[in-house]
Amino acid sequence: MSVNQTAASTVLTSTAKLAAASSTVTTLKKKESFWQYARKHWQLYVVFIMPAFLLTLIFKYIPMGGILIAFQDFNPMKGILGSTWTGVENFTRFLNSPDFMSYLSNTLKLSIYGLLWGFPVPIILALLLNRLQNRKIKSGIQMILYMPNFISVIVLCGMVRILLSVNGPVNMLFHSSLNFMTMPEAFRSIYIISGIWQGAGWASIMYTASLSNASHELREAAIIDGANIWQQMKVVDWPAIKGMVIIQFILSAGNIMSIGFEKAYALQTDLNISSSEIIATYVYKKGLLEGDYSFSTAVGLFNTVINVILLIVVNKIVSKMNDGQGI
Repeated sequence: MSVNQTAASTVLTSTAKLAAASSTVTTLKKKESFWQYARKHWQLYVVFIMPAFLLTLIFKYIPMGGILIAFQDFNPMKGILGSTWTGVENFTRFLNSPDFMSYLSNTLKLSIYGLLWGFPVPIILALLLNRLQNRKIKSGIQMILYMPNFISVIVLCGMVRILLSVNGPVNMLFHSSLNFMTMPEAFRSIYIISGIWQGAGWASIMYTASLSNASHELREAAIIDGANIWQQMKVVDWPAIKGMVIIQFILSAGNIMSIGFEKAYALQTDLNISSSEIIATYVYKKGLLEGDYSFSTAVGLFNTVINVILLIVVNKIVSKMNDGQGI
């Protein structure tokens, strides 16, 4: 009996070795066939990959060389290689500027308050839209919510200025004569609310798509068990969009310092500048209006470094809170 068992185990071992060897040979053949195919049809790879590679190289990586301007007293006539090297003098100048804390504070307040107030809105919209059973009504509401996203930022700012002017609809509605655009304390609310109105509907698309993967069987089981709407959202809908919410939160938190200057600059007036002057508008004015390229590049690089640090920190925090599932 022991002899038969030994023979059987020997046969099984040999079979396993042959199977492993055959799989290795198959893998090698696949690798060889891939490289043979690539060498044979290299023109296809050149045609399809080379344009994307060149565009990325030219418009993404080569411009990174301009970062050197931040460490120089840049002279356009001398170029990057001929300009005087100043080290971190431009960064020191910005950090020691009397308005540094004001610009940083305004940027952080707009970003953080915008994130806190604006981030939950698309999620709520998606959850509410998911409860609608009538497809025509749902499609109509979605179209209305998505439309503001296609309005230009400058057009949006013009609409805001008209609505909030002294003789505008808002003052007529409340029988007042306030010029909201000249009030520093009102700028932040105007900026955030208009941003939510413009982007919340479009941002809800991703969450709506994620909700389409929610388990219908689980929803039916929750209804049979007597779960109300809020319990259904908690048990069925939230798990379906949780991953998307985490990813979007990480990306949004990582872009806290990346406020575009267009909207802030378009809504800016001489009287609300104490609240509306942010790092992006400061870089625009120093770089393009005043021609101080080295200093503006240093400020922009400082802004980018802070963004990268925030992205890493937020990703680490969310990963620990979500059982190690970061991006």
